[in-house]
Amino acid sequence: MLTIYRRHVRECEHKDKGRKYRRCRCVIWVDGFLGDHEIRHSLRTRDWQKAQDRVREMEAAGKDVQPANGPVTLGVAWEAFLADAEKRGLREPTLYKYRLLKTRMEDFAKERGLRCITEFDVAMCREFRVNWPDHNLAALKNLERLRAFFRFCQEAGWIQVNTASKVANPRIQHKPKEPFTREEWLRILSAVDGYRAKHNKASREHVLRLRALVLLLRYSGLRIGDAVTLSRHRIDGDRLLLRTAKTGTPVCCLLPTVVIRALECVPLRGEYFFWSGESKTKAAVGDWQRTFRNLFKLAEVEGGHPHRFRHTFAIENLQAGVPIEDVAALLGHQSIRVTERHYAAWVRSRQERLDERVRLAWADDPLVKGTQEVHGESRRVQ
Repeated sequence: MLTIYRRHVRECEHKDKGRKYRRCRCVIWVDGFLGDHEIRHSLRTRDWQKAQDRVREMEAAGKDVQPANGPVTLGVAWEAFLADAEKRGLREPTLYKYRLLKTRMEDFAKERGLRCITEFDVAMCREFRVNWPDHNLAALKNLERLRAFFRFCQEAGWIQVNTASKVANPRIQHKPKEPFTREEWLRILSAVDGYRAKHNKASREHVLRLRALVLLLRYSGLRIGDAVTLSRHRIDGDRLLLRTAKTGTPVCCLLPTVVIRALECVPLRGEYFFWSGESKTKAAVGDWQRTFRNLFKLAEVEGGHPHRFRHTFAIENLQAGVPIEDVAALLGHQSIRVTERHYAAWVRSRQERLDERVRLAWADDPLVKGTQEVHGESRRVQ
């Protein structure tokens, strides 16, 4: 028979009430016999339910199941977390960001002389966040990844509290998404044609791929990583297979003839249009990003980056009257809320609906009605 109780520390104000008192935050211990063996040690948790579950596991197993001896080191915790993340099937870009956070955290711990995960209290997590180079939304996403790591450690029983959850969110300022203007788009196309003359090392094949990639990004709304790794079997006639829905139905995007012809002009080099398939995806994307920096500089486009092609695709569809639900499906957003947060200001139908509702509110206003009649009469006289 095993019994759990709170072992009050010296500073606990409830220590005089005995070990049966539960309403404090002292660590829970287990005491009793399991077969012929006497058991008495800490369960390393303050959660009463977790302590009961752990005791049930011990009684079902018929043996003492103690937590790992000593606190878990930071390296061991990160290895376990990343291994679990890979088994969960997280995408490589997500895993890369977790590895980057791991490197930053280990460098910070080395500077501060920290070794174990239990040494990262709330104050240390806040100090760690201060050293990040990230700002705005990037800082928030990084904090969410840190919380996920500490939540994993908490659920594993290595720490009692998710200390990262006590760190306040940074203030986020959502900047309006700016598409390429018509003039900028024409300058970009012109810069593609003159790219080889400006950059002597660029081959004719590279310029053909650059033109096809620019047109693909503009008329498909793909992210640059997805566009660079586009395989030939995803083009069926004039349709681009974006993904397969959970129901098994393919989600496609219709491409203009100019894009299909540009892709057909790309020299054959394996399965992919813009990638050899031999290097890492991140390396291939990095090479194309450097090419785009040169292209935007040549086109004299301030603040140019490949993701603005995606903004242009989304905004022009919304301004053409395409429902925001359909635009969200084309962009691959898991929730329409993501699309609304970034592009709600550009929804033409929504603005027209708002204007109509405001006009209806004026219908019974005699001042507005009289003014409109006067203006209408003056226009007829003219």
